[in-house]
Amino acid sequence: MKDIISKKVESMQPSGIRAFFDLVLGMKDVISLGVGEPDFVTPWQIREAGIYSLEEGFTSYTSNKGLYKLRLSINRYLKNRYGLEYSPDEEMLITVGVSEAYDLVLRSIINPHDKVLIPIPSYVSYGPLTELAGGIPVYIDTENDAFKLTPKVLEKHIDAKTKALILNYPTNPTGVSYTKKELSEINKVALKHKLLCITDEIYGDLTYDFEHTPFPTFAGARDNTVYLNGFSKSYAMTGWRVGFACGPKEIIAAMTKIHQYTIMCVSITSQMAACEALETGRKSVEEMKREYKRRREFITDGLCKLGFGCAKPQGAFYAFPSIKNTGLDAMEFAKRLLKEQKVAVVPGTAFGEQYKDYIRISYASSFDNLKEALIRIGNFLKTKQGRKQ
Repeated sequence: MKDIISKKVESMQPSGIRAFFDLVLGMKDVISLGVGEPDFVTPWQIREAGIYSLEEGFTSYTSNKGLYKLRLSINRYLKNRYGLEYSPDEEMLITVGVSEAYDLVLRSIINPHDKVLIPIPSYVSYGPLTELAGGIPVYIDTENDAFKLTPKVLEKHIDAKTKALILNYPTNPTGVSYTKKELSEINKVALKHKLLCITDEIYGDLTYDFEHTPFPTFAGARDNTVYLNGFSKSYAMTGWRVGFACGPKEIIAAMTKIHQYTIMCVSITSQMAACEALETGRKSVEEMKREYKRRREFITDGLCKLGFGCAKPQGAFYAFPSIKNTGLDAMEFAKRLLKEQKVAVVPGTAFGEQYKDYIRISYASSFDNLKEALIRIGNFLKTKQGRKQ
């Protein structure tokens, strides 16, 4: 079995989120503010649509591209909500969550040594999947710009080998998002340098302070963007694993080619449930969004009162507070908070090795859990063990 594992895979680090949460397994009475998963159950009518589809005998494969009914529903939703229209036949693919869509688009466009720009801190899979596809991730630190990519900084990182830009907003792990004006300026730079934009907008429905604007709605951007979205976060459908990609037909065709050899199609049960989500789920999305916003106000105010530097997230359900004044680095802080107070958070280093002064807190947890977690964090800070002496 010598040298059986790919050198590329062997050199990869495990997910910083999952590696840390292996420590949580088996512990009792832990309040988890770590994994980015809604604490809500999928709305009942969506669950019932999945169950009913099974009772009706919908147990077959679908088209590799996905259930046509679902593709039509997605097109109708995007057109009615954003004035954005894609051909369900040629410009759309249903995937196993946004994660598969991201993997497929990278493998479809990257040639060896192509560079992909990734603003950081970022979701943990962007860099490793770029490397697996044969590309070179180029990380752009955004800490000095309030964790936002600026046109000026973007332009500095572009060279002849730059192929694409990853843009995730609202952003995991910081919760920041972009206004229409900010996105327009980024689009101008992307068009100038002929960069393909891959936009992960899975948290788009969970934008709190201004309207979310999909990137392909900007002038010239539609033919220069692969738009990724799905049902996991806003509809509380993480376990159903339904995402989708929309973009230029040549790229979607290439993605579909890989998809048909690896996945075949997304579960028909999940796709039928997703159809129902688009038909009747809007009210539930707005209800969950209101609750997330309430929790956002509570958790950020509470963290600030405890002495953390914590900007108010504009979307998603994450806060990314600075723990610098504790004198502990992120991993030590997270491990000791878990051991001493049984509160689980994610070290900032999971999203970029330089973010040792930050932790990610998910407020996709019950209000009671958030209250208790803040009390426990406060107790941790009051003890001698909570700060370096």
